[in-house]
Amino acid sequence: MLAKRFFEDLVLEKAPGPSPSFTVFDIIRVLDIIANTGSVGRGKLSEKLGFGEGATRTLLNRLTEAQLVSISKIGCSLTAKGNKVWDKIKAVMPHKAELEKNELTFALHNVAVLVKGRGGKVKKGLEQRDAAVRAGAVGATTLVFKDRRLVLPTVSVDVAKDYPKAFREITRLMRPEENDVIIISSADDVKEAEKGALAAAWTII
Repeated sequence: MLAKRFFEDLVLEKAPGPSPSFTVFDIIRVLDIIANTGSVGRGKLSEKLGFGEGATRTLLNRLTEAQLVSISKIGCSLTAKGNKVWDKIKAVMPHKAELEKNELTFALHNVAVLVKGRGGKVKKGLEQRDAAVRAGAVGATTLVFKDRRLVLPTVSVDVAKDYPKAFREITRLMRPEENDVIIISSADDVKEAEKGALAAAWTII
């Protein structure tokens, strides 16, 4: 089970030291980047995150203190504990992908994330939209895979019929199963779209 409190504690202000300028979602993005590269230098990581060197250093310090990341001459790598934590994240959010602009998106850049088995936690999708916007996105669309159909709460009981182009791309990339949730976050920048998707997903984890 993914412990939200563990991640939230990592971004709490600690004294002495600078106040953190990163979020839980930035931590997840760091683990994602490192897990998918094996090892990455601090400069490259800073570039991918869109952070300054100071914020990246503070974030990495937190992750090394938590024994999730180790830093060596070849770069930043996940520790054994870090890999276990990442495996838990992937078990809950196994798929994340950029989507082309379609009938269900709001901006140039769109990132979708699949959350396993959380369909029962979605009401109208407003909480997810609001969380995405607070994280910097323009908006977000929340879909639920129910009774072998992709549903857009309060709008469409069959996305395949009402939004065929979006349905084809979403199901191809996300591969949803019963009770899974797909959140599509839209923003003018891909990093903000990704953070919006993670922030929205966090509301139902």
